[in-house]
Amino acid sequence: MFSVAVVGKPNVGKSSLFNRIVRAQDAITSAKAGTTRDFKKRDVEIAPNKEITLIDTGGLEERDELFNKVKEKSLQIAKDADLILFMVDGQKYPDDEEIEYFRTLSKLNKKIWLVVNKIDNDKLTEMVYEYYQLGADKIFPISVSHNRGVGKLINAIATLVPENKVAPILSADEDLGLEELLELEEQGEEQEEKNIKVSIIGKVNVGKSSLLNALVGEERTIVSDVDGTTIDPIDETIVFKDKVITFVDTAGVRRRSKIKEIEKYALMRTEKNLEETDIALLVIDAKNGIAELDERIAGLIDKHRTGAIIVMNKWDENREEYKKFVDEVRRRFKFLYYAPVIAVSAKTGRNLDKLKETILKVFQNYTKRVPTSKLNEVIKEATQRHYLPTDKTKPVKIMYAVQYKTKPPTIALVMNRTHLHFSYRRYLINYLREKFDFTGTPILLSVRKRGEKYEEDME
Repeated sequence: MFSVAVVGKPNVGKSSLFNRIVRAQDAITSAKAGTTRDFKKRDVEIAPNKEITLIDTGGLEERDELFNKVKEKSLQIAKDADLILFMVDGQKYPDDEEIEYFRTLSKLNKKIWLVVNKIDNDKLTEMVYEYYQLGADKIFPISVSHNRGVGKLINAIATLVPENKVAPILSADEDLGLEELLELEEQGEEQEEKNIKVSIIGKVNVGKSSLLNALVGEERTIVSDVDGTTIDPIDETIVFKDKVITFVDTAGVRRRSKIKEIEKYALMRTEKNLEETDIALLVIDAKNGIAELDERIAGLIDKHRTGAIIVMNKWDENREEYKKFVDEVRRRFKFLYYAPVIAVSAKTGRNLDKLKETILKVFQNYTKRVPTSKLNEVIKEATQRHYLPTDKTKPVKIMYAVQYKTKPPTIALVMNRTHLHFSYRRYLINYLREKFDFTGTPILLSVRKRGEKYEEDME
């Protein structure tokens, strides 16, 4: 039978969780540390036709001979289990002893999940981030006493048990949804997103509608030499390599002095569309070159922090001219330095498949999650190559890093200072790009001291 061992230091709530899952006051609970000295085992049905053996272990602590034996027994049980739930007190910071226990368990090459207990309300959510440094496969913030998050944990366990369809243990209104606020790592790993929204943006008459028609393979939008033919965003969906891509042809942007009343509305719609988009295709008329207005439109992409691809439409020049044009793009659009540049022809179909492939690649990067352990390895490597600048002669340290959002990838740096020099911030971002390939997407860094809330900063 599938076995689950609950381990952790004394008084973190292991026995209370055991009782909650087996739905009985089976294990003795007490505020006194070390109440559970031996292990308690119980077979329990956690979903229809799905049973597990749940094991409540003694606390991991080195105090005297008795506690050492309890610890050894607990580690042995963990070694034999199919799943380890390492439980911690979410109202306390992780200590060195706790970190060492987790590392010891990690060496067993077993599936290990981190359960952060006593997150009784949303104000305590920030404490959960302190435990990202452990590098657990999955993290579950819960409150056993308030019955928050326990249902999600049980359902997650049930997915590992080989039997029939998983049935929820708690209803949606019983589980208060703290986990949804956190958007933890497993969400991105378990649920591959297949729907991609792509906005086609650019000046009037650069060929956006023609490009949309060429990408979807039909005359979906009206193509005209008359400026401003497209007012309302027009969308069309295709399936490409198992991904559903929705292209949106937005209204062309004019110089502000030439925007008429109806086109003001169109511009607002375009901006609204960018708020909901995954990837923006900035279309440039390769024959007429780059204008100041193109730079301003690029600024809209930067503002909304979408994935980005720069599309040179109407391209029929040679390779040498292409290189010159790309150099000009890089010089004029410095804030979109991460965006790939592709020359296409909506008229002839040149490089349209390459553009679709690039869209998939950029979306993959836009939704990418880097495992916490790997992220910290790279951050450590980066700081060893180039030391952090001092703050008024005081050393500046990055204690650990964690990616807590995607779309775009957003990474928190927990430091002993709240300030990180712009040049070093840019260095870290470029280093992350080199190691993990974030082509086509911005990277956001959030710097905070331990115990403070995250505040997003642009790169």
